[in-house]
Amino acid sequence: MDKQKVYVTRRLPDKALHMIAAECDLEVNPHDRALTRAELEAAVQGIDGLLCLLTDRIDGPLLDLNPNLKVVANYAVGFDNIDVAACTERGIPVSNTPGVLTDTTADLAWTLLMAVARRVVEGDKFTRAGKFKGWGPMMLLGGDVYRKTIGIIGMGNIGKAVARRASGFDMQVIYYAAHPLSKEEEQRLGIHYKKFDDLIRDADFISLHVPLNPATKHLIGERELKMMKETAYLINTARGPVIDEKALVKALQNKVIAGAGLDVFENEPVLASGLDQLDNVVIVPHIASASVETRTKMAVMAAENLLARFRGEKMPNLVNPEALR
Repeated sequence: MDKQKVYVTRRLPDKALHMIAAECDLEVNPHDRALTRAELEAAVQGIDGLLCLLTDRIDGPLLDLNPNLKVVANYAVGFDNIDVAACTERGIPVSNTPGVLTDTTADLAWTLLMAVARRVVEGDKFTRAGKFKGWGPMMLLGGDVYRKTIGIIGMGNIGKAVARRASGFDMQVIYYAAHPLSKEEEQRLGIHYKKFDDLIRDADFISLHVPLNPATKHLIGERELKMMKETAYLINTARGPVIDEKALVKALQNKVIAGAGLDVFENEPVLASGLDQLDNVVIVPHIASASVETRTKMAVMAAENLLARFRGEKMPNLVNPEALR
């Protein structure tokens, strides 16, 4: 019997690729970059399974190029790059990789928070440029973190992990979520629910942990930025379009808020004009899950989802079970 044909849209950790190659006819994108649309269209034809990334747009027209596609395994927790309804209509199951990157992403949120508040990147550049001539009482003054108020928007697994880390800094933790937690869980985590606008006004640090959907696009825009404290910092490790990036650039330029730490951007990899010229923002290239351990676990999980479909087994992380009914 011929092996199932699988295309992987970007090189992944070897452990996962070896798993797939042991059972399937495997082809991997040979380029160290995201596929162009034309390349993706060519790659999808004639295959049985697609293991894709957040950078790959999987929609109806693409799926129509291969009526025999059996599975789409996404190498990400979020799946806003996939038209799940289009997949379901065609009987194609979609999977994701939830849970595995919770702590790694929470760590990166705190890395950005600390770096921007204490001006670590500025200090590094300052020192490397030979400008450090000795200690000075007014040099590179930042903001304290200890005993401040952190506002977490979105209280899923990552939001909860960020909240747990805040206890080590003796912070007051307030949160907003579309579906508030039970009083028992709030008490266990030591957090307090606030209405959205109240959180925006009260927090010294705001960390975003919501999925991208029509309700959360530009959740933080000019209105919200003007409501924040002048001394407040905004951290985003969720999805870029949750923030109106042009409005953020303007707010940072005019010192409406103290600073921002960003792992994601509205139009990745393109940055809003002027963002990279600002000292009061720390920007990193979508690396929240970028530890060897986590990226390997994600790849293995995606491979397991893919292979389960071919074996006729239950897919561990199926997004659209109705596709198989």
